[in-house]
Parts: sequence; C-alpha cells; structure tokens
Amino acid sequence: MGWMRKDLLTMQELEPAEIGLILDTAASMKEIAGREIKKVPTLRGRTVVNLFYEASTRTRTSFEIAGKWLSADVVNWSAAGSSAAKGETLLDTAKNIEAMSPDVVVVRHGASGAAQLLARALKCAVVNAGDGAHEHPTQALLDLLTIREKKGHLEGLSVAIVGAATGLRARPSSWRGPSSAPWSTPATAPTSIPPRPCWTC
Repeated sequence: MGWMRKDLLTMQELEPAEIGLILDTAASMKEIAGREIKKVPTLRGRTVVNLFYEASTRTRTSFEIAGKWLSADVVNWSAAGSSAAKGETLLDTAKNIEAMSPDVVVVRHGASGAAQLLARALKCAVVNAGDGAHEHPTQALLDLLTIREKKGHLEGLSVAIVGAATGLRARPSSWRGPSSAPWSTPATAPTSIPPRPCWTC
C-alpha cells in the first residue's frame, strides 16, 4: 500500500498497516546517513516550511536535516521576530505562508489541536511536530522504529512508560496508535504523580 493521507496529525488515526509503511520507509532511509553525500531526489522541487511557535532543538533540526537530505527546499519559521510577535494569529500566519505555495507545513505549537486546525484550513500537507500536551506523532513513530529495531517486531509487545510523564506529548495516548495496534502501552509512575485518567482512554 502507498501513503494516501494528506496529513500526519495523530497516532490514533493511523492503521497498523500505515504505521508499518512509515517505519519501513524510515528504516530504508537510514542508509542515507552513512553516505558521503547525503542526498536523494525524493522531494526535489518541493518546499517544506517548519512553522515552529515553540523553542525546539531536536525536532526542528531533525525536520530540517531530513528535508535537505530528501532535496526539499526547507524554510524555517519561528514566532520570535515574526508578525506573530505583533499579534498575528496562527491561522493568518499559515494562510500567508500558504500563499507562497508550500507543499508541506510542519507545525509545532503550544495549543492542543493546532495541527488539526491548520490541516482543515490549508490545502498543503500538514505534519504535527507537537501540539500542546496533545500529541507528538513523529516522536512516537521514532520510538516505535527504535523498539522494532531492537526487538525485531512490535506484535505482542507491552511498552511501558515509567516515570513523571505529566505533560509529555509522547505519552501513552500519543503513540498507543489505533485500537487494533498489535502492542499495548501501559503507564506507571510514582503515586505522587499518577498518570492522568485520559491517558488510558
């Protein structure tokens, strides 16, 4: 099967086969990191805008490097120093950027649901790079890729998140995936910081 969705917004919307497709594609692309010239023409002629309203090192840099390895034209946007600092709304900013004909907008925002808002409003593809305390699907997919590489499979695994996970986007509900996912994700924490009830819903 091929990728048929316009956007990547949440883990729970993905079918197991779609998750498998993403992980298989990511695994095949890892070979690029070992090349002397780290370039493939997959996204040549495409424009990717990294729309980041929050400070970020790993996520933003990862998206920028990935885009460049795939030969995309990558534009990094941050709220500091932009019209957002003067009160321009997320949607207005996104519409202004859309007028410049990007192919993909990668969004990081402090408000839960920000990525879904943009996906409904924009014609281009939208990738959720973390929205508030809601989801961080690309981090979750990276976690699953690492687990699959170490274990050789995901089927039947029980993956526990241990510790003070309050506020983490990659919490269990973020990468539990669809109800038909072949793994389970319990959460455990000290009694002073128990998982919130919605994590297991």
